[in-house]
Amino acid sequence: MKDQFESVSRRDFLLTSAAVLTPPLFLGMSLPASAADGKLNHACIGVGGMGAHDLKNFMQHPNVNITAICDVDSDVLKKASALVPNARTYSDWRELLDKEKKNIQSVNVSVPDHTHFSAAYQAIRAGKHVYCQKPMCHDVAEVRMLTEIAVKAGVVTQLGTQVASTSCDRTAVQLIKDKAIGKIKHAYLCSNRPGAIDTYRLVGPRPAQGQEAPANLNWDLWLGTAPKRDYAPDIYHQAKWRAWQDFGTGWSGDIGCHIFDAVWKGLGLKAPKSVIAEVQQSWKDSPERRADTWPQGDHITWVFPGNDFTESDELTLEWFDGLFYPPEAVRALYSVEEYPAESALLVGTEGALPIPHGGAAPIRLPESKFANTPLPAFESRNHYHHFVDACLGGEKTESHFAQSGPMTEAILLGTVALRAPNELLEWDAKKLKFPNHPEANKYLKRTYRKGWQIKGAF
Repeated sequence: MKDQFESVSRRDFLLTSAAVLTPPLFLGMSLPASAADGKLNHACIGVGGMGAHDLKNFMQHPNVNITAICDVDSDVLKKASALVPNARTYSDWRELLDKEKKNIQSVNVSVPDHTHFSAAYQAIRAGKHVYCQKPMCHDVAEVRMLTEIAVKAGVVTQLGTQVASTSCDRTAVQLIKDKAIGKIKHAYLCSNRPGAIDTYRLVGPRPAQGQEAPANLNWDLWLGTAPKRDYAPDIYHQAKWRAWQDFGTGWSGDIGCHIFDAVWKGLGLKAPKSVIAEVQQSWKDSPERRADTWPQGDHITWVFPGNDFTESDELTLEWFDGLFYPPEAVRALYSVEEYPAESALLVGTEGALPIPHGGAAPIRLPESKFANTPLPAFESRNHYHHFVDACLGGEKTESHFAQSGPMTEAILLGTVALRAPNELLEWDAKKLKFPNHPEANKYLKRTYRKGWQIKGAF
């Protein structure tokens, strides 16, 4: 593992040096595609579940042509095709990128986490602008590579952190930058959504024996880079794949990208110095569950380098989800109503700032202290349309990969810590490894299934 990651670093250094001197074609990449006649020809990779929501949002932009759509489930593809009957249909995203390379300028990647990197990386190499659902990738090493290649290629990118474009989050970012509650002492993030444990956080184990996939689902294409395993109904396709390590990144990897966003941007955070995780005892004590599923609850603690927005030279940020909740004393700060089930709360030297997930306006506490201090004014905007406008020459996107990549990398370090619970992992961002815990380095990158390796990646 040590040699593997050191070789990645050496190659990245060479690519970076080359990119300074030559255009993207030197790297075997196409130049960013230009939209013709003010219209963006767009392809959707994944049109079921969240992908259906994404498709409808892109359809609503007056300057978008949905040129092609792709899904491994023929029933899902048929339903989406009824919405965009002129779009060509594919079951394999690799075929779409090959046959449509001269016809499209952009794609959105709205498939399970384990396929994000492969599809987005290939699209960027082909010079296509990319909107990718969160988290950006399944693995830390994938995020690093995708971030770097996106910047080098000069394409427009956007992570699917839709709440980043809401009035709530944009206002919160400005309040933090304005030091409206002073310098930040501590950050508490949580996602304790009612009902989510039973619905999305499966205990496992997987069935001892699988069964043949239904005729409408190409199971081999769905697995993609993931290890070969038998199909089983009701636990993978469509939504419950997040609970499994082979496919998803757990609750913190998924929802964490939303709740981290305003905090990350407002504070201008960089790579953490360390991360440690606490998990439920039942999951920790089960080798079968630890090898296959994510815990139903966890508490992750990062230590970030401090800066001008923090009280000290370090900032501790804690995440709580499922069976773990922020300390009672912290929840008591939010005395105006019940503590938001999904939120961030920053404690500063002059007050506290809760940032509810889902669009409610941030509140500075105590309310009496800030009652006569107006909030900065920001309007919500459509996250998808902002991406389209950027592809057509508009302003930079809210969640471009240079911004959201390092954040995703930090979040996924938390998922690594879950797999080595109660171990303090010291992070060397430059070398992409934990120097004090070599055993944990194996969780930074997967080995892709035979036949799904990508030329030029790793």
